[in-house]
Amino acid sequence: MKPRNPYYLTVCKIFIKLLPLIVLCFLPGCGWQKEAKQVSLAQNEIIFSESAINLNTASAEELEKLPNIGAKAAQKIIEHRENFGKFRKAEYLILVDGISDRRFREIRNSVKVE
Repeated sequence: MKPRNPYYLTVCKIFIKLLPLIVLCFLPGCGWQKEAKQVSLAQNEIIFSESAINLNTASAEELEKLPNIGAKAAQKIIEHRENFGKFRKAEYLILVDGISDRRFREIRNSVKVE
């Protein structure tokens, strides 16, 4: 009989020791899963202001009222909308040249898509 690889035995020992922890983490009532779900729900909550501007219908003047959006950025948003169609999600505003992730986060609550 051929002797087993010592690394194989080491991996088996580690797996056997970790098996109870793995099982506990994926049980339906596990507290770890509940915390993760609550965090993900909290991160996805976005509060829109009542005067949020619709990206698909806004004029250049309306877009310029947004913080850190000037005439050039407003024009690029309108050009992007004309070339590629309406925005399906407000997050797609990042695809516009000149709109960084930081700039988008500043105006996120002031824009909407309908």
